Amino acid sequence: MPEVIFPGPEGRLEGRYHPQKERDAPIAILLHPHPQFGGTMNHKVVYNMHYAFYNMGFTVLRFNFRGVGRSQGEYDQGVGELSDAASALDYLQSMNNNSKHCWVAGFSFGAWIGMQLLMRRPEITGFISVAPPANMYDFSFLAPCPASGLVINGTADRVAPPADTVNLVNKLHEQKGITITHQEVEGAGHFFEEPHMDTLITSTTDYVKRRLTETTR
Repeated sequence: MPEVIFPGPEGRLEGRYHPQKERDAPIAILLHPHPQFGGTMNHKVVYNMHYAFYNMGFTVLRFNFRGVGRSQGEYDQGVGELSDAASALDYLQSMNNNSKHCWVAGFSFGAWIGMQLLMRRPEITGFISVAPPANMYDFSFLAPCPASGLVINGTADRVAPPADTVNLVNKLHEQKGITITHQEVEGAGHFFEEPHMDTLITSTTDYVKRRLTETTR
């Protein structure tokens, strides 16, 4: 899988880019967990989700936020990281301008960034939000949430307690015109240790495949 370096707001950003042969393949961007707590684009959840999307026929990009790995800059409380994500999506779109579907998937801190990216980019057709830390970050900007998506978390998550995720999903359910699917993985912690990783990937794959056969947003 080719390593790529592309321009970000604070200098170079490092990524892994995995193109399909089909020129009009759907595209997906993957966002990693918190940079200050060991989050990188090679985190197990992000890595496995990357391949799940690729195996469904997506052209996929995952990348390191500023200050992680070979990406330049330094941690910026989520503000700069959102700009990084927008630059990564620009880069992905610039090479795949025939794509009809654009998805964003984020894990933990990356889920928070991904949901903010939705608000900025109307072309995003679907999202996967894995273990969104609704206890730590304000998600009230999702008013209204512009795209349908899947929120998935573990019932044994001690980092982002399930009750907070349920509250977030309930708020999103009140919005018209979109469908938020919520799935709780019984017994899974924040990092979806085995055997729960398989459940996460299967659930994601089933959801995305179903959405790709529908014509609605």
